[in-house]
Amino acid sequence: MKFTKILIANRGEIALRIMRSAREMGIKTVAVYSEADRNALHVRYADESVCIGPPPSNQSYLVIDRIIAAAKSTGAQAIHPGYGFLSENAAFARALREEGIVLIGPSPESMEMMGDKLSAKAAAKKYDIPLVPGTDYAITDVAEAKKVAKQVGFPILIKASAGGGGKGMRIVEKESEFEENLQRAVSEAQSAFGDGSVFIERYVSSPRHVEIQVLGDTHGNVVYLFERECSIQRRHQKVVEEAPSSVLTPAIREAMGKCAVMVAKACNYVGAGTVEFLLDENKNFYFLEMNTRLQVEHPVTEMITGKDLVKEQILIAQGEPLSFVQEDLIINGHAMEIRVYAEDPANNFLPDIGKLIRYVRPQGSGVRVDDGFEQGMDIPIYYDPMIAKLITWGNTREEAIERMIRAIDEYTIVGCQTTLPFCKFVMKHDAFRSGNFDTHFVKHYFTPDVLKETFTDEELNVAAFMSNMLQSKAKNSNSVLQQNGTTTVSKWKLNRL
Repeated sequence: MKFTKILIANRGEIALRIMRSAREMGIKTVAVYSEADRNALHVRYADESVCIGPPPSNQSYLVIDRIIAAAKSTGAQAIHPGYGFLSENAAFARALREEGIVLIGPSPESMEMMGDKLSAKAAAKKYDIPLVPGTDYAITDVAEAKKVAKQVGFPILIKASAGGGGKGMRIVEKESEFEENLQRAVSEAQSAFGDGSVFIERYVSSPRHVEIQVLGDTHGNVVYLFERECSIQRRHQKVVEEAPSSVLTPAIREAMGKCAVMVAKACNYVGAGTVEFLLDENKNFYFLEMNTRLQVEHPVTEMITGKDLVKEQILIAQGEPLSFVQEDLIINGHAMEIRVYAEDPANNFLPDIGKLIRYVRPQGSGVRVDDGFEQGMDIPIYYDPMIAKLITWGNTREEAIERMIRAIDEYTIVGCQTTLPFCKFVMKHDAFRSGNFDTHFVKHYFTPDVLKETFTDEELNVAAFMSNMLQSKAKNSNSVLQQNGTTTVSKWKLNRL
């Protein structure tokens, strides 16, 4: 069935990104929005829009009945869930099936199998895909858990089966700390996910996070579109991503890709999905989990393959076979992506919500900005504080890095602190540039002091003057700090002014 109208059950930059691909395909779009997003860009861009409730997501973007009602009232034949919200909700997928509305995504059965880490591990185990040594079943008995932990060898990692984002996860260095950490992990998992199931894995001390993009159609075809390196993280959440990885050999890349395809086939996967792996210091890789949706970092894959993943998702949902085979895919150049969050890197990356007093996007060759904001807009307190994704492409990794540094310098955001200065720090750091880094990059190399430099009184006066000109709340843009008796100002904020 060819779609003539689809509804996007999301907001912000990902809603806009999906709408743009749909428009290029001649498909009309329907936006849904909460009262907080009434004037959002995705609402203005869509052909039609429907308000689905108050600002909190549990009263709007997560209410299945309201989204289905919006689709039926507008005549949308399919729904694209984006990422987050209902994108991996099997109940939502099943409800759409019952209503005769196509989900641009996988089946509820695939979501359920891969949404639980233990069932995902069991599926991978059938195909002899490498798993981190540990258990592939839920641990509930403390005595048994201790016995398993000793067999695996300390340090070990206790992980929630239904977990994500670091919740329900505990690193245990020695046996005497095991029981307390097990109880905490179970309690946290129960609180966060309503499921206290946990399992045990060997703790890999210097891991890299490498994931493989896959596409599967309804005709049994599955391909992999190479890898993304996502090891630069804060609080177990990605901030910098790149494609391809700087450390994979062609042989390892092919082996990981074939394993990813087998994981997708194990759950009869349809659409775009991502198979995540852990890579240890010896370049041994282990299956972690599968994300049954489009990833935030999908643009870097698009940049090196030339494939529009959203268009491919829509074509697959229409029942069309993949228009290419594995041998058609090649890696072209190198791509970087940074997530521009309204967060203060100097204050443990805590959210720093505000009005975008000035907002000017970088431009130029090889630069892409996926965002959902413009100057003068407020960043809502109800949702993830990501302002934009900044992506650069280069013929080489070095060119992509240098282009990213240039783009960061050109990106003007005044009204809130952002992760831009942290990301520039990453781009310039020797460990990142050499490729010799892992998921502990922030812990090993970053402190707030690296973002501060001393300035003259004249420079401070200019910064203060411009700050007062740009906003009435001087405290949000004037980042004058007192440290060790020396007056300093954020060079980033000064440059942005």
